[in-house]
Order: sequence, then C-alpha cells, then structure tokens
Amino acid sequence: MNVLFLAIVVIVVIIIIVNAIRIVQEYDRAVIFRLGRAIKVKGPGLILLWPVIDRMVRVTLRIITLDVPPQDVITKDNVTLKISAVVYYKVIDPMNAIIQVYDYNYAVSQLAQTTLRSICGQAELDKLLSEREKINMEIQDILDKHTGPWGIKVTIVELKQIDLPQDMQRAMARQAEAERDKRAKIINADGEYLAAQRLSDAAKIISSNPIALQLRYLQTLNEISSTNNTTTILPIPLDIIREVGKGLIGGGGTGDK
Repeated sequence: MNVLFLAIVVIVVIIIIVNAIRIVQEYDRAVIFRLGRAIKVKGPGLILLWPVIDRMVRVTLRIITLDVPPQDVITKDNVTLKISAVVYYKVIDPMNAIIQVYDYNYAVSQLAQTTLRSICGQAELDKLLSEREKINMEIQDILDKHTGPWGIKVTIVELKQIDLPQDMQRAMARQAEAERDKRAKIINADGEYLAAQRLSDAAKIISSNPIALQLRYLQTLNEISSTNNTTTILPIPLDIIREVGKGLIGGGGTGDK
C-alpha cells in the first residue's frame, strides 16, 4: 500500500513539474498571470509556472506584416480611388500589448484602414501620385501615436497600390500626351530661334566682306557637282554680271535720248 501511494505521489509530482516547465523562444516573451493578475514578463529560455495558479500568454517581438485591403477613398478633388497599403509594426512592450488592448493585431488593422481613408481623403490626386513618401510618413505618425500606449511601434507604412478609374486613366493619358506635344513645340520653336540667330550672324559676316558670299557660292556648287546627277552648272563671277547689268542700263538710256 505504501509503495502504491509513493508511486502515485511520484507520478503526480512529475506531472506537476512537466506542466510547470515552459520554454520561450528568443523572439517571444511570456506575460505571466497569477490568479488573474499580471505580475511580470519572462523569457526567453526556460521558465517555471505554478500549475493551476499561473497562466502564460506568448507575445512575439518580431516585426509583423499587416496587409491593408483596398479601401474606397474619395480624394479632396472628388476622385474615387481604391488604395491598398502595407504596415510593418512590432511589439515593444508585451505587458501593455496584452493588457491595454483586447487583440492588438485586429486593433492595428482597423486603425490602419481608417487612417488610410482619412489621410488619403484629405489629399488631392496629384499629391497622392507625386508625394507618396509624404503620405506614408503622415499615416505612420498617426498610427505610431495611437498604438504607442498599446506597447506597439509602427516602423514602416507604404502605399502599395492606387487603382484609378478607367475614365481617369484615359484623361491622364491625354494630359500627358498634351504635355509632351507642348514640350515638342517649345523645343522646335527654340531650334527655329537659334537657326534664325545663326543665319542673322552669318548675314552680318558676309555683308561685311562680299568675297565671302562668292566663296560660299562656289562651295555650294562644289557640293552639288559632287553628287551623281545630270545637272550642269556654269559658275559666272558676280563682277561680270554687275558689269553687264551696268552696260545694259547705260545703253538703254542712250537709245531713249
């Protein structure tokens, strides 16, 4: 009888010891409740709990990735969008994460959705497309401010995707095309202006030295004659043309008299 009693006692003690031993991983912490009251945070490593009296809640300290589903947003300039985002956060105070909020993962998810709609609804479409980094920082600051008392730190917020309506996409495509046409016309006008400026400078140089015009004329004839064509060009000096013109004018005047 005594042997049986000792065996039962040994078995009970072993069961108690086995149930009292807990192993907490390096990336986890254990919030210990004793008779319903939070007493401390333990871990990592081997910890001992009083059976029946103590209860343990594990909390991970690793960064958690939260995928914010697409939200219907009406921007400040009345454009309807679907915007999705991703939030990275981690628990820095396991005690507050368990005591201050019922389910911190669900709470952060709902807060991220409402904050995304609020911030994006206060901005215009052009700002959302061109200043994403600023929008990300605004959302992160608000989330970090509200989740701080919960023992949670929001590290990164990124707008993942902005879905535009088809009509708006076509309008933006037309706007981009018009912008490219405007730039092309400006570049073309600048080229015409520079060409006219160079021609004006060349005319001033040639007018100061008439021989330059004749040399340019001969150079043009040389370029034309170098190509394979049947055109025959006979260069006539400008001085001869001037003398012939003067003679014709002088002869015409004598006949009239």
